[in-house]
Amino acid sequence: MKLGLLLLAVLPIASYAQDSIAVSSSNEYPNTFSSGSANVKPFDNKSRRFNDWSISVGGGTAFMVHSDLTSLHEKKINWGYNAYVSIDKQITHTFALSVMYMRGETKQTAQLPGAAGQLAGVGTATTKFNQVSLVGDVNFSNLLRRVDNHSPFRWAFHGYAGIGFQGYNTSLHDNNEFRWSETPKRVPLFIHQDLDINSLFYQFGMGVKYNVSRLIDVEARTMYLISGDDEFDGGGWAGPADYDPASTVSKYNMIRKSRSDNAWTVSLGVSFKLGKHLSHLAWHDPLQEAYYRTSVLENASTDFVVCEKGDADNDGVCDDWDRQLDTPAGARVDGAGVALDMDLDGVIDLYDKCVTVPGPVENNGCPVK
Repeated sequence: MKLGLLLLAVLPIASYAQDSIAVSSSNEYPNTFSSGSANVKPFDNKSRRFNDWSISVGGGTAFMVHSDLTSLHEKKINWGYNAYVSIDKQITHTFALSVMYMRGETKQTAQLPGAAGQLAGVGTATTKFNQVSLVGDVNFSNLLRRVDNHSPFRWAFHGYAGIGFQGYNTSLHDNNEFRWSETPKRVPLFIHQDLDINSLFYQFGMGVKYNVSRLIDVEARTMYLISGDDEFDGGGWAGPADYDPASTVSKYNMIRKSRSDNAWTVSLGVSFKLGKHLSHLAWHDPLQEAYYRTSVLENASTDFVVCEKGDADNDGVCDDWDRQLDTPAGARVDGAGVALDMDLDGVIDLYDKCVTVPGPVENNGCPVK
């Protein structure tokens, strides 16, 4: 019997408790579950705190490096150029994606070994290329930044890697097979590669950015381009005869064993950050923000305020919870600020001349004899 009564008493309380802490899902924000205490908001343009789009332009020099004909030959540098433009989207504070277009030109030289080299002299080639690529950008400064570093954050170290397609035109001139001649009939070697799926290339590199203002960043960047074919340096068609020692074709493609001609670019650029917010996501570290706010809370001094609204009747009970705001001066009050009436006769103790005995108001709270 007692157990049954206990269950009947506890069951309503348990039901109420379950109701108050039940986890509910919201149809307005799918996949969001909250007990009601979380500050849940939709992620849209209005709720964004940072800019995350930018447009970058830049340019610099370009070299053909790991190839049969190279831009660095016998301590002489053949300077080329590159220019790029990209649309950049910052996905998180540590990662971004860019769609990039690059145009450039390299100049390279080489000399065949043995008698063929003596006859042909130094071969000179030019490569003009156009590239479209998707580039990933990792912000190592945001990834590795110390949270106790309170200095202004204006420099950032970045790493890049990407894949894309390229088209190019090359020309090769020497004093033997690849020269302008009528007798015998000879012409320089020209190679044309369309920008299509057959011209896949890879690139990776690093850069340093400086935050000039909320609208502009400047950057120094270097990239290594892996073409994946042996025609990119202009050394000849990558056919069987080009690698057959017994053939009569000039063996520029056999100067180096690798069949991927690779280039190197060094650039200076400017990024124009788009948006109305004061900061860009690339320059924000949420972990550092969390530590900063914790530090502020730890070092903040909280002043304890008593009677924020005051005590109008000066009875010692703050107006915030005083149920009788006009208690007469000198009257004793209870915890709610109500004047005491010990004998409950309607006359407060301040005016009651018979505090312990009830009496009418007309007789000052004393009984009538």
